This record gives sequence, C-alpha cells and structure tokens, in this order.
Amino acid sequence: MLRKNEPQESFYQYLMSRRNLKKVDDPIANFANNAFYDESFPKQSKNYNKISNYLEEYGSYLPNMTIFDKVWQQYQDNIH
Repeated sequence: MLRKNEPQESFYQYLMSRRNLKKVDDPIANFANNAFYDESFPKQSKNYNKISNYLEEYGSYLPNMTIFDKVWQQYQDNIH
C-alpha cells in the first residue's frame, strides 16, 4: 500500500521519461541518457538521500548536483 504522496514510479522511471538522444546540449537529457547506461544506478529507489549519495559517489557523468536537484523537484511536482 502506498503512503500518501508516495510516487508510484521510481525516480529512475521518471528520469527515463526525460531521455533524448538528439538533445546533446540539454543537461537533464544527458543525465537521463547517462543514468540509462549506469548499471548500478538505484533504479527502484524513491528516496532522495539514497539517490543523491549514490550520485555524489558514483555519478561522475553528472556535472553538478544542481541538475539532479532540478529533476528531483520535477519528479516531486509530478506526483502532486
């Protein structure tokens, strides 16, 4: 059973909706494209801290955490 305001899809599932192989100058699309190829990405997680910690340690493809924070906010807005 889902708790109130808990997203049904994981962050990764939402991020995959932002993939775009043609927009090479879009940092969010690049993040999504790179996460797609990251076999260790926490694909089932809906937890900000778990994903943020993972990206800080292993997300060398992410130029800065501001990009993650922006997509996370969009993910949260999408569930409300």
